[in-house]
Amino acid sequence: MEELKQRIREDGVVLPGNVLKVNQFLNHQIDPDLLYRIGKEFVELFKDQKITKIVTVESSGIAPATMVGLNLHVPVVFARKKKSSTMNDNLYTADVFSYTKRVTNTISIDSKFLSADDHVLIIDDFLANGQAILGLIDICRQAQCTIVGAGVVIEKSFQEGASLIKEKGVHLESLARIASFAGDEVHFVGEEN
Repeated sequence: MEELKQRIREDGVVLPGNVLKVNQFLNHQIDPDLLYRIGKEFVELFKDQKITKIVTVESSGIAPATMVGLNLHVPVVFARKKKSSTMNDNLYTADVFSYTKRVTNTISIDSKFLSADDHVLIIDDFLANGQAILGLIDICRQAQCTIVGAGVVIEKSFQEGASLIKEKGVHLESLARIASFAGDEVHFVGEEN
């Protein structure tokens, strides 16, 4: 998605440790027009699937997932990182290690929101080591959902996440695939450096 790549070039900040900060438009301050078009792009990529639910992890996956759900007119379910007092014990859970925060969270979804009848599209903002999406795959499989695919806004293709997801047999689509960082420059897959 060329518009997304351009925003990454203009507003993204490369930090030490191969971290890309895109809080100008994706995950702290949100550009709703861009996110709406991102949602439409995912709908186009997965248009032949019978999607009944969008699943993501709180918190930065919620905005792109909601835009996909809005475009498809289907519910969005997000895995919580902390169990609230209103959640009962009928939960699907998975442990997920956060690369940027260096912490393991037990994510959970109330079992009443996923069933074997659901055809789920997983959406997330970033893919690096793949742990969040792998956790969501685990939860969807506990619920016996059909996973139609995973959509990622920004993929760091030089890290192992994409291959781990594909090894699980899940169709993956990423809107911006980063090949490498060189100083403060971002190089995308398929573009000459």
